[in-house]
Amino acid sequence: MTIKEVELNMQKSVEASQRNFNTIRTGRANTSLLDRLTVEYYGADTPLKSLATIATPDSQTISIQPFDLGSIGLIEKAIAMSDLGFTPNNDGKIIRINIPPLTEERRKQFCKLASKYAEEAKIALRNIRRDAIEKIKVAEKEGEFSEDQSRDEQASIQKITDRFINEIENNLAKKETEILKV
Repeated sequence: MTIKEVELNMQKSVEASQRNFNTIRTGRANTSLLDRLTVEYYGADTPLKSLATIATPDSQTISIQPFDLGSIGLIEKAIAMSDLGFTPNNDGKIIRINIPPLTEERRKQFCKLASKYAEEAKIALRNIRRDAIEKIKVAEKEGEFSEDQSRDEQASIQKITDRFINEIENNLAKKETEILKV
């Protein structure tokens, strides 16, 4: 595993953690809140984005306009059954979701969830680091690297890991600020 591959894998982990952060409510309407939502459409779980246009007409409302009006009931049911806690309003053509303001207790729960996502991302980074260092040690034993080269490679992998962990912590701090902002 080269340094570039390690960096690329770590970048993917950071991007995945950012996508997870985007699914956490902040008090403002945001279309990314519905990114994980799937609808059972003709017997297959289909992402909501594939079935409808999702928009935020104002800071407290998400509107969902299905491409196929026959799917409106399925979309409404999927939203109601999800763990998002939203109540959809269906007018026959568009589904509207009113985003209620967050309570202080709910904001703290979302901060804990964001911390959990950040910790999962850090664990993923550490696993990538561990695997890369193990490969370097194996290469050293096989004579592909000298002891000094091995140490240098391990140090550079640690620097990359530290940089990405710092990026995750910065993203977490931004998300917590966003969540706690009233």
